[in-house]
Amino acid sequence: MLTVYKIYPQGFAANSYIVTADGKTCVVIDPGQPRVRDKCAELGLEPRGVLLTHGHYDHTGGCARFAREGVPVYASAEEIAHMFTPAYAALGYPVQPFDPLPAGDKVSVAGIDFTVISTPGHTSGGVCYLAEDSLFTGDTLFCGSVGRTDLPTGSAAQIVAGIKKLYLLPGDYKVYCGHGEDTTLSRERACNPYVRG
Repeated sequence: MLTVYKIYPQGFAANSYIVTADGKTCVVIDPGQPRVRDKCAELGLEPRGVLLTHGHYDHTGGCARFAREGVPVYASAEEIAHMFTPAYAALGYPVQPFDPLPAGDKVSVAGIDFTVISTPGHTSGGVCYLAEDSLFTGDTLFCGSVGRTDLPTGSAAQIVAGIKKLYLLPGDYKVYCGHGEDTTLSRERACNPYVRG
């Protein structure tokens, strides 16, 4: 069973998540600030990898600290292709290298198996991560809302298609969003005013 720790941002950043299955090692999702590494230490958890839903700085601002310690930082190959272009760099992006997610739709970090779901729209290389009953949606799906699509590589049509793909997942899941409060997939299918199930 997974334990998920949510770190709310201080100032400009996204929600960050520390996920552990064994209480000893962890995977970090979207470390928006360097202090997320401090939280891992406070919890007594050794980070084995960082998973990025996309490459915007409010989700990646803490990555360099993990990378300096040799912790791999993963993003989709599509996203990495754009992260160092002038359009992205103008928004303020880190300079450390990123590792492309393995081919296929599965990745295992810290003993946790994640299904990688391609959900372009907020960015062209955006992904969501599904593990057990937890769905990490970054800036694709929010509680009662969706991610903006007016930044480089964004697409309104793609984000709607990506969210509908999430809605087709069988059963219900806790949804851990990039900003705001958590929700559930069943609630968003029924109540999200932007995309209905």
